[in-house]
Amino acid sequence: MTEYPAHMAEVSTSAAPQRRSHSSPKTVCIGVFDGVHRGHQMMLKVGRAVARDSDTELEVVTFDPHPAYVVKPESAPPMISSISERTELLLAEGVEGVRVIPFTIELAQQTPEEFAKQHLAGCLHVVVGQNFTFGAGAAGTVETLRDLGGTYGFTVHPVDLATDGDGATLSSSRVRGLVHQGDVAGAMQVLGRAFSLAGTVVYGDQRGRQLGYPTANLRWDMNRLIPGDGVYAGFLRWNSHRYPAAISVGTNPQFEGAEKRIEAYVLDRDDLDLYGQTVEFEFTDFLRSQEIFPDLDAYLDQMKIDVARARPPMRTQS
Repeated sequence: MTEYPAHMAEVSTSAAPQRRSHSSPKTVCIGVFDGVHRGHQMMLKVGRAVARDSDTELEVVTFDPHPAYVVKPESAPPMISSISERTELLLAEGVEGVRVIPFTIELAQQTPEEFAKQHLAGCLHVVVGQNFTFGAGAAGTVETLRDLGGTYGFTVHPVDLATDGDGATLSSSRVRGLVHQGDVAGAMQVLGRAFSLAGTVVYGDQRGRQLGYPTANLRWDMNRLIPGDGVYAGFLRWNSHRYPAAISVGTNPQFEGAEKRIEAYVLDRDDLDLYGQTVEFEFTDFLRSQEIFPDLDAYLDQMKIDVARARPPMRTQS
């Protein structure tokens, strides 16, 4: 048997016409995979190698909602990606299928053996993170899974937590911390791509249009992760296009706003009809904190600077 490096209502989604029968034994990667960051990608790389060497289909088993929303909702984390985004990212990593298990109270109360019997029996290989736990009270560990594999016919391949060059773990919680602090460039290093947030464009105060900087005001899901207050460089994705943008997150203290908003000015464009459209904001660089300026002229001068710094490549310092 090949050795693999240690560092490395239920819905199914498939990437393409399958080469094998759906009843064929599978290699399965299990986890929440929120954000599908570089650590997840390394785990999936191990899964692909296991599947290739055993000539099996590679399937990801994931959960929605995040287990914490059911088990401990008061401390549930904001989500980096929606389940549809997560599925798309997983399929892009070469996974042949994604099985989404609804995480319910009943599932949370299953014993480790009940979980394995219901969801893993018939698998040939199971790939998990070294810190994987499952079953009621998180009683099941990798060793528990190995024991159950002997009963239900699968081999377990634990993968060590991935780290970056300075030894810091590549994790979803790290991404959340960086984004919350406004360090979207740091989050990009963990994710392997820019942090993004999708939503619908809604009407705002129309103040930006009056000032010469019309903005797309985003309505987003409240359980999603959003960057800390500030002004960012990034992009607005819409209708297969990617437009450079300056993005503001916050209450707009210059005008004594009370409601947090996320709005993007697409550089040099005032002809995009985005109201009611689903768009995606990509955050690439933090420009500055939200500030209150002495007058409107000073505010507009700063907006000109923000726009200049948001132009790709965004490297101009003021």
